[in-house]
Amino acid sequence: MNDDLVIMNRIDEIYTKIPFYGSRKVKEQLNRVGYSISRKKVQRLMRIMGIEAIYPKKRTSIPHPDHKVYPYLLRNVQIQHVNQVWGADITYIKIHRGWLYLVAIIDWFSRYVISMELSTSLDVYFCIRALDMALSKAKPYIFNTDQGSQFTSMEFTGLLLRNHIQISMDGRGRAMDNIFTERLWRTVKYEEVYLHDYENVIEAKERINSYMDFYNNERLHQALGYSTPSEIYFKNVL
Repeated sequence: MNDDLVIMNRIDEIYTKIPFYGSRKVKEQLNRVGYSISRKKVQRLMRIMGIEAIYPKKRTSIPHPDHKVYPYLLRNVQIQHVNQVWGADITYIKIHRGWLYLVAIIDWFSRYVISMELSTSLDVYFCIRALDMALSKAKPYIFNTDQGSQFTSMEFTGLLLRNHIQISMDGRGRAMDNIFTERLWRTVKYEEVYLHDYENVIEAKERINSYMDFYNNERLHQALGYSTPSEIYFKNVL
């Protein structure tokens, strides 16, 4: 297990830097830095981590018959104000003797992280908790996710529909459809996660919560004219 954790952490670093690498190239990259590992094992670890290459490819998995996949609604749409579009995604977070999953809900206009939640498993319930928390603050017109089972579940989509929110889902393997959350993950990984070896779940939650507070309220964003996400969000909230 410890060896798997080391390899998973290296896979995460490769994927964050080069998200269009599939398991074959990830395997070769690991081989180049001294890890003797099969592609089959890389595929297994990537499944555990909940990641796949972002390049468009034929769909090989069959969706759950009870999980409706919604169309992508945002092609050529101009994002003009806060709470117009929110996006959600999940990423892998390393800790000293295991891993966590982080879900975040972000306002696309301001880059403001509305809510986040950490979990030791990839179940739907931590995503529901994050969504409940976000909806207690505001509601978007459109909510965009990938086609992960957490987001296509009836529990998640039902909560959105009951709040009269339009559901948009990325084309499979199209990270550009949810680019703002992808950029958030790169920032969180390089500025916080990769700089620390979290000893346990409690430490990881404390540090990541602290970083998200910094991200929202202090970190200047060039794309926002060197304002913070919270300044843009609360200045423009409708």
